[in-house]
Amino acid sequence: MTQASARDALAPVIGLEVHVQLETATKIFCGCSTDPDPEPNTNTCPVCLGLPGALPVLNEAAVEAAVKLGKAIEADIPERTRFHRKNYFYPDLPKGFQITQYDAPICAGGQLEISHEGERREIGIERAHLEEDPGSLQHAGGHIDTADYTLVDYNRAGIPLMEIVTEPDFRSPGEVRAFLSKLEEVLEYLGIYDGQRDGSLRVDANISLVEASEIDSDGGIAASVLESANRTEVKNISSHKGAETALAYEVTRQRNAIERGREVTQETRHWDESRGITVSMREKEAEKEYRYFREADIPPLEVKDWKEQIPIPELPEARRERFQAEYGLGEEAAAKLTSTKQVADFFEDIADRFDPDLAATWVADDLLGELNYRDMAITDVADRFEEFTRLVELVAVEEITEKNAREVVLRRMLDDGEGPDEIVEAAGLGKTTGDEVAQAVKAAIEENPDAVEDYHAGEGGAINFLVGQVMQQTGGSADPGEVNQLLQEQLE
Repeated sequence: MTQASARDALAPVIGLEVHVQLETATKIFCGCSTDPDPEPNTNTCPVCLGLPGALPVLNEAAVEAAVKLGKAIEADIPERTRFHRKNYFYPDLPKGFQITQYDAPICAGGQLEISHEGERREIGIERAHLEEDPGSLQHAGGHIDTADYTLVDYNRAGIPLMEIVTEPDFRSPGEVRAFLSKLEEVLEYLGIYDGQRDGSLRVDANISLVEASEIDSDGGIAASVLESANRTEVKNISSHKGAETALAYEVTRQRNAIERGREVTQETRHWDESRGITVSMREKEAEKEYRYFREADIPPLEVKDWKEQIPIPELPEARRERFQAEYGLGEEAAAKLTSTKQVADFFEDIADRFDPDLAATWVADDLLGELNYRDMAITDVADRFEEFTRLVELVAVEEITEKNAREVVLRRMLDDGEGPDEIVEAAGLGKTTGDEVAQAVKAAIEENPDAVEDYHAGEGGAINFLVGQVMQQTGGSADPGEVNQLLQEQLE
């Protein structure tokens, strides 16, 4: 077998551990704020710093968030769950152990369907459990492997964390990106996650290369094959784009090693996003001993009856399908309009008040397009939804043209912060109708005899040219449809 065919015969097998910060007002075991922007080491107390005698108290909101996620991924939520101490030493772990869940996680099993390159696949979830976040390390004067020194900020210590462990079901870095994007979408719809918070989602990825022939047509692979393959764990991935890039690099690195006849070392590696490489941190032990034992200060948690009282909202996939059925939207438009819960809520509010087709065009194409051009999100203008609704109303009642609404009013609203009525009045954008339009049509015909001749000769572009001349004379305030109709009547 040639070196090229040897490389092609290898396929990646990837599993994830996704760490999601839950959106709660206070930490998981104390009353400290989860405010993301305080001075370092100010949102701390004896509990989250692990001082002697301090006792943890479980945050009810964190448990509710975990139950919501469990319902969304169709996990088994047991009647009773409990916490353990995971013992290891690291500078960002002030107690010398982490309160987490071991043999009784709050969510067991589950799945999440992804779409990648036109194919749909279900990714299995092994478990999802609650734990406390460690502090954060800041490497000064270099990267993790070259820093002069490292600072520790314990503001993050104790923030509620949900660790989601997947089955090794991913067969490409692209599938990983699709999964993380879908997961973030679900978390945002559930209202338990803020993607704008720094470090809100972190990923550890385990990756092995195996013979492609060992993977069946459904993507399945025997456990014995996985056990015999050396794998690397890639840490410090903080986005779905970063996950795809990091894993693509790691696939190439491992393939190059195998091509050169070297064995892939079973190790933990650090993803250095600024350099675009993974860096070796340590060899991976066969099975690290964390000496788990039950957290005696937190009694077992009964969730049997409570979980039935915790509702979850309509999830993005279901809302996408409803939008297509209820509003007659195409698949692409429905996907845009359900990309976030805020976008979907805003569209539905507009669609209930005006024509759904108009609402879909304005939200999916015009508003989201202009926001994307400015590297903004819908959340950046959430406090101005009434103003944008008013803009759609001005178009719906034909007070201004769609062209002026899009190219003048919307852009000035985003760039200058002005209101729609203020812009319309200042720019004189009220729609031109009646005699003024008729006069502009007559003038365009008289001043452009060549275009008139081309029209009668059957050249379709001539009418568009004449429409443009009328729009220019009326400052873009005439209705293009009305202009087109008047021109054809006059020319005939």
